[in-house]
Amino acid sequence: MSNTYCVIMAGGIGSRFWPLSKSTMPKQFLDILGTGRTFIQQTYDRFKKICPDENFYVVTSVDYKELVLKQLPELKESQILLEPLRRNTAPCIAYASYKIQTLNPDANIIVAPSDHHIQQEDVFLEEIRKGLEFVSDNDALLTLGIKPGRPETGYGYIQVESSQSIGSVENLYRVKTFTEKPDLKLANIFLESGEFFWNSGIFIWSLKSILKAFETHLGSVSELFKKGIKLYGTADETPFLNKTYSECQNISIDYGVMEKASNVYVLCSDFGWSDLGTWGSLYEKSNKDDDGNAVSGENVMMYGMKNCIVNMPNEKLVVLQGLDGYIVVESEGTLLVCRKEDEQQIRQFVNDVKLNKGEHYV
Repeated sequence: MSNTYCVIMAGGIGSRFWPLSKSTMPKQFLDILGTGRTFIQQTYDRFKKICPDENFYVVTSVDYKELVLKQLPELKESQILLEPLRRNTAPCIAYASYKIQTLNPDANIIVAPSDHHIQQEDVFLEEIRKGLEFVSDNDALLTLGIKPGRPETGYGYIQVESSQSIGSVENLYRVKTFTEKPDLKLANIFLESGEFFWNSGIFIWSLKSILKAFETHLGSVSELFKKGIKLYGTADETPFLNKTYSECQNISIDYGVMEKASNVYVLCSDFGWSDLGTWGSLYEKSNKDDDGNAVSGENVMMYGMKNCIVNMPNEKLVVLQGLDGYIVVESEGTLLVCRKEDEQQIRQFVNDVKLNKGEHYV
């Protein structure tokens, strides 16, 4: 147990959940599902069953330090790793990895986003335990793959090398290729082939394996963070990070390491996973009325509405009529009405609002 570490990535803005998710309060700090716990709290709750409190690290923006400390009071300030700039997942993981190296060179690490939804947590944790056992005995970079239930165009895909599981671990395969968000035609081909799985973005590896992979495939990032070995945990850590992040490239762990390494494996399962990255994915997981509407808000009145997701403040009286397949969301005086099929445009809407109406709205 003492060698198990969990790194929670919590620096994103969650712009596809705008206007509920804003830069001052991103979706990982929201209770969008109405469970009483925010996404980041649910992530912590999930992993604390296999990882001791002192072995958690949350990597987030300097802007969200107080939010993390407030929502996860179990963690010490030293366990909140603050990024001065957003540089995607590879620098985030490199920072956490070199920090952990100064504490426990024998660590095995789970890296997880802070905003995913897991329905079957017992099944999920059993897969995590299997993964930890595998990476502790093998020089392997392991990701969790999800058996696809539909031709989803919003997820990345992993193709497995063969249909034969490796060794005694059931549903463990060597990775052949990674493919980012395909179009619908290609997604259907992936689904029918049986060789492709959704990329969950949840990783498991030993510290030794990931540091070796950084040195081999992303040497420039590795060299930058390696320079901080004697500075982590001291007063010099913050100025070192300010300089390092200003020089560091913006690159994902998938593109920078996973797509290049030869020792990448995928553990495939189905535990009711969703990255809940969009209003559409939330709609899929929500309870719906007889007309297919998913509604949040105590004073929403609807007439002739079908297949919509509606999210309104409880104090707001809203009357809606005649919409089919729409997203209708209000938060802090900002209203979004958008076709579900066009939700990929929300990021563009946010950019346009920021440019034309000011950052206050985003």
